[in-house]
Amino acid sequence: MIEAFDRLAALPDGFFDIGTANIRDLFPNPTLVHLEGRDPRHLFISILLHGNERTGLDVMQRLLAAQGGDLPRSILLFIGNVRAAEQNMRFLPGQIDYNRCWPGSDRVADPSARMMQRVIEIAHGLPLFAAVDIHNNTGRNPHYACVNILNPHGLQLAAMFGRTTVYFTSPKGVQSIAFSDFCPSLVLECGQSSDDTSVNHAASFLENVLALDKIPGGNPDNLRLYHTVARVLVSQQFSISTGSDTDIQLKPELEDLNFSQLDSGFEFAGLRPGSNTGLVVINESDEDVTHEFFSRIDDKLVLQRKVTLSMYTNDERAIRQDCLCYLMEQLHIHA
Repeated sequence: MIEAFDRLAALPDGFFDIGTANIRDLFPNPTLVHLEGRDPRHLFISILLHGNERTGLDVMQRLLAAQGGDLPRSILLFIGNVRAAEQNMRFLPGQIDYNRCWPGSDRVADPSARMMQRVIEIAHGLPLFAAVDIHNNTGRNPHYACVNILNPHGLQLAAMFGRTTVYFTSPKGVQSIAFSDFCPSLVLECGQSSDDTSVNHAASFLENVLALDKIPGGNPDNLRLYHTVARVLVSQQFSISTGSDTDIQLKPELEDLNFSQLDSGFEFAGLRPGSNTGLVVINESDEDVTHEFFSRIDDKLVLQRKVTLSMYTNDERAIRQDCLCYLMEQLHIHA
């Protein structure tokens, strides 16, 4: 069984006027839109894999309106979790995360995973220039790009978006990893959905990519590159809040320290007296490495080593559906 998705050869009337709340008026199901351009090497773009991350829709409306129907390069646009977007949710109860079920995940039998497999097959049957997946963050983060392979073409594209880039290989089943097997692929992390600068930034980047004849070779200069080494999960049976009456007491100021280095000994969270820690650190090989990063001192959880945070959030729903944050280390590559 495969989840139903639609295929279109043109944008439907009204595309430039819809928002996420009424997106199913035009796109009742996930939809793959094939837009022909002068250069047949396609740019694959995915938006709304997480329904509450609306910037991708705003970006495509801005970009395609500016192009006026005369595209310098063909686009294959995948509009993802429209049902969740309608409800302003990452995904709905009973659904799986649309960015954890692409080829490479362990959910191959799920109807949504079969849909993603089919989308990949369609895209792979076309000449591809690059793939871009547009996201927002829940916590406060700068705009940055993500890559999954450290090759010059991907890093050059990332540098076109900005100086800050993250390299990751886990979690599995994300769109960018699936596409990185056969074309340069990256994620655009465009800050929070309320960030008014993100639409212009991402639309300008895509406009530049559409106009490229080829992606430059060689590693870019002055790239600030981070490697995601682990993610921090909260065990379901433990309560969390920024208050003092839960098992895990989050530090709200950490949202402002995303992409800042924290030193060994930094107090990461408070703990209820007598309770277990409740936080689990999983590395890229899906191994529990909590003891390598955290230790308990009295009723405080402190860092064992220097790390840089990303995507730290105090939003409980986001934490339960994904994670509390990612832990990174800086990488240095030669131009």
